[in-house]
Amino acid sequence: MSKILITDALHENAVDILKAAGDVEVATGLSVEELKEKIKDADVLVIRSGTKATKEIIDASENLKVIARAGVGVDNVDINAATEKGIIVLNAPDASSISVAELLFGMMLSAVRNIPQATASLKRGEWDRKSFKGLEVYGKTLGIVGLGRIGQQVAKRAQAFGMQVVAYDPYIPEDVANSLGIDLMSVNDLCEASDFITLHVPLTPKTKHMIGKEQLELMKPNTIIMNCARGGLIDEEALYVALKDNKIRGAALDVFEQEPPKGNPLLELDNVIGTPHQGASTEEAQISAGTIVARQAIKILKGESAENVVNLPMLPSEKMNKIKPYMILAEKMGLMAIQLLDHTIDNIEITYLGDLATEKTEMIKRSFLRGILSPILLAGVNLVNAPVVAKNRNIKISEGTMKENQYGNALKIVAKGNNDEISIIGNIVDGEVVFRKINGYDIDVKPEGDLCVIRHIDRPGMVGKVGVLLGEYGINIAKMQVGRKEPGGHSIMILDVDHTISEDVMSKLKSMDNVRTAKMVTL
Repeated sequence: MSKILITDALHENAVDILKAAGDVEVATGLSVEELKEKIKDADVLVIRSGTKATKEIIDASENLKVIARAGVGVDNVDINAATEKGIIVLNAPDASSISVAELLFGMMLSAVRNIPQATASLKRGEWDRKSFKGLEVYGKTLGIVGLGRIGQQVAKRAQAFGMQVVAYDPYIPEDVANSLGIDLMSVNDLCEASDFITLHVPLTPKTKHMIGKEQLELMKPNTIIMNCARGGLIDEEALYVALKDNKIRGAALDVFEQEPPKGNPLLELDNVIGTPHQGASTEEAQISAGTIVARQAIKILKGESAENVVNLPMLPSEKMNKIKPYMILAEKMGLMAIQLLDHTIDNIEITYLGDLATEKTEMIKRSFLRGILSPILLAGVNLVNAPVVAKNRNIKISEGTMKENQYGNALKIVAKGNNDEISIIGNIVDGEVVFRKINGYDIDVKPEGDLCVIRHIDRPGMVGKVGVLLGEYGINIAKMQVGRKEPGGHSIMILDVDHTISEDVMSKLKSMDNVRTAKMVTL
């Protein structure tokens, strides 16, 4: 039974789902050394934002297959370390979108109407109606940095308040933004144009301190900046100066560079309001985040595909169902190629034929790489780490497309080893994987089981001689295919045999007249 380790508080609904699938241990508040010890035999690690799944922790694991982050951000997971070890990282990108968007609006209205400050004054016994005069949000401009799931939820609500919305997001096409009624612009232009600014991007080396002294100096005096995403997106030292000198009106922060923000001078300012990283802290978001990753982790354990994998390309279910047969085909081609090339491959060319040329093919490429790498590596190779492993072995990969061809939707690979190369064309026929051509020879082979591949000169009696030799050693031939380009020339013979042929018999095959090579392939 799989061991599932939960190291942050998780909703009981999610825990119950996981208990039905494995041996669950809930252990929160662990030190690094305690976590390293407990993770050794774990198959799944389930965390929220508290646990840091660093390289040190990941390297301490021996069986880990999944890191499931019950939330959106995965900056507390070393994605590269997990990928290199073949560990799938899951998250729940949709779980807290509405909760964060609603908190953002609570923060914005609280900041612009001074609600926390007025509440504190009232509780002190004061009745000060003049000191807390605010502004309307109606007709103002909201600048959204990051127009993803949460950013778009924020935009909808802002538009309902009668606000103008502008955004910065280099990954959103302009026509998509236009369809949402949003103008795209640069970060600096957004800072100049906006009355309110909200951040909804992950923390990466590229986004760290993306709002700094330069951007703050561009803002209007009445600007309120809000961050319910990740601490570190704003340069807090520059923000402190801008707020203290009243260069901007205020800030509303749910996240900080150091959490908890003990001794943070920003919290000493009257024009700063804050919350303790509670964007996803609603009952609905916690149930959703926990149950989503729990179900996704179970899918992975069962060998099924999951939708919210961070370190794999994302594909809609209908697209995945369409390319899955070609993933199987690609892996079989990889297994065939590596065995025919005596476990040495330096260069790979992959060509997507027919309508396959218009699909997202990253998963097909990964499947082929898993096929060529699995037989030559003791360590596990999967769809997650196959590209990294190939790169580390200096395997060069090129991809191309060809719309028109005689095989319709098909896949062609050319793999080159030390002194040899192999080319294979395959497609799907009646739902089954079929190899249609090997090294230019027309064939019709279902790649499964034990195959003996013989390259020979086309001479009368060759098929009979091979059959007789194998018969002498009790080897039954289930199926046979022979492909040639012209009579009397080089040919290829593929035998589907009931079991692997011994090295002794293979040596006899190789020594037969007109046989150039003979190799066993197990698929």
